[in-house]
Amino acid sequence: MTYRLVQLAPGAYDLLLRDTVVASVVRNGSRQPYTWTAELLEDLPRNRRPSPFREIEHDFPSLEELCAWLGCSTVKTNSRHNTAPGL
Repeated sequence: MTYRLVQLAPGAYDLLLRDTVVASVVRNGSRQPYTWTAELLEDLPRNRRPSPFREIEHDFPSLEELCAWLGCSTVKTNSRHNTAPGL
């Protein structure tokens, strides 16, 4: 599956699957180390959730690990001069 992250604000992203927003990705906490959460927008039954989602919500210690879990290599930031860390 092809996922893309589109930054809405610092620490907040839409997660797109084939150009459809299916989840949100947010940074949790106000101090490092941050955690990141990917949460499906719809509470779908397990057999209808897009892979690799087994639960509605999954937590990660970094944005890079979340992207690796999704197989997501495309991250669009809202800044012309910055790219997402490690991507």
